Amino acid sequence: MSEIQEMLRFKLKERIAELEFRERRRVTLQEIAEATGLNRMTLSKLANHHGSNVQTDVIDRLCTYFKCKVEELVEHHPEQNVPG
Repeated sequence: MSEIQEMLRFKLKERIAELEFRERRRVTLQEIAEATGLNRMTLSKLANHHGSNVQTDVIDRLCTYFKCKVEELVEHHPEQNVPG
């Protein structure tokens, strides 16, 4: 029997690029970390799409910071059937 493995993709880099364009300045992960209270390494993992175990509080803080909806920050991509 197989099961479908679900995957979330975080669009943190896209949100950063949008903010940089809107504000016409560079935005660093350190700046976001300080503004949100999140760890810079957590942000780095999300930016590189390795956020497999992210708490809803992290998503909430990032949505608040970027003034965006959850779906603008996170995409759901079901993967192919995985043997299980």
